[in-house]
Amino acid sequence: MTTKVHTAVDEEGRPLKLLLSKGNLNDITLAPQFVDGLTLAQCLVLADKGYDSSDFVQLIENLGGTTVIPPRSNIRNPRGYAKGMYKCRNLVERFFNRMKQFRRFATHYEKTTKSFLALVHFVAVFVWLAISRL
Repeated sequence: MTTKVHTAVDEEGRPLKLLLSKGNLNDITLAPQFVDGLTLAQCLVLADKGYDSSDFVQLIENLGGTTVIPPRSNIRNPRGYAKGMYKCRNLVERFFNRMKQFRRFATHYEKTTKSFLALVHFVAVFVWLAISRL
């Protein structure tokens, strides 16, 4: 069984929330869990096409946030998004690149989901500290 790591980062690339899911689970199914407990008032929420859903966009707007999510290619009436702001999503990609520098994380050595989640949090602390020192 494969495991996917989902994360929400702040404007400096520091992790705010880390979640695990099964590899065959669609990304949008975890979207409500991401915004649960986060303060989104006057915030931009950047996500990839996997999180494009009218329900998720409405949830973010109800919480006072603004979405910057490109529409999926099969949408009849695609909504607009700020392409310039979407480029800032590379903070998430850079976070994962820093995480993958830890060999144990990159190769998924852990046998159980619980121990892998513990490793993810452990490595995220090191990444947080590295980003904070810059």
